Amino acid sequence: MNKFINAILLFLLFPTMAMTIYVGFDLPVDFLKTTGAHIPYRSEIFLGLGLLILIINLRRSIRRWMGMRIINQTDRFRWNVPVSSNRMKRIVVYTLLEAFVLGFIGYALYTITPLAIVPAAGYLFCTVDNIVFLLVGGLGKKFRAGVTSKAVIVADRDVVLAYFTGLRRVTIHQDSVYFHYIKDLQLDFPIDCIELNERDAFFNALNDQIDRDRVFVTTERT
Repeated sequence: MNKFINAILLFLLFPTMAMTIYVGFDLPVDFLKTTGAHIPYRSEIFLGLGLLILIINLRRSIRRWMGMRIINQTDRFRWNVPVSSNRMKRIVVYTLLEAFVLGFIGYALYTITPLAIVPAAGYLFCTVDNIVFLLVGGLGKKFRAGVTSKAVIVADRDVVLAYFTGLRRVTIHQDSVYFHYIKDLQLDFPIDCIELNERDAFFNALNDQIDRDRVFVTTERT
């Protein structure tokens, strides 16, 4: 999900940056027979792009914070632990890198032309949200993985959720557990989010929640 959202933000960046450059540097727009500073409805175009960027970032933010809230209701879980130290390091690096890049984009847009304040605010919102989310989740050990009677979940900078309903087969390969459902749907759960000394407890909790008469589970794992 996180990669998909970043791909959308990158896609929206191209028309936003093009519009910003044309307007900010007053470049000629031949097919409109005008220049960037006189493009019709330029304020409305910036507003529309900015609202799209803000809505996308807001949806991702809500999903992240809701995932953190759910995973920290530990009394509802059969098994629940903080994510592994190796995954935590990657969370810190990727989240800070993402915050820096989006913050730089927002700053650049507004610097080129103040008319791009709404798109800039959309990207800067993501920067602030990333930093606050990282501080709350990292310092409070709120990035966790867990098993309930209905699903397995890991909630950190992304939320991975795999329900047991409709499950037909579970396979284990290298650093992932693959959940195979009816209609050829497949979801993967990253094992590397769990410390090595907690993995046996995770698999035991997982096996306890699965109906082995209806779900085939491979026993080999690496």
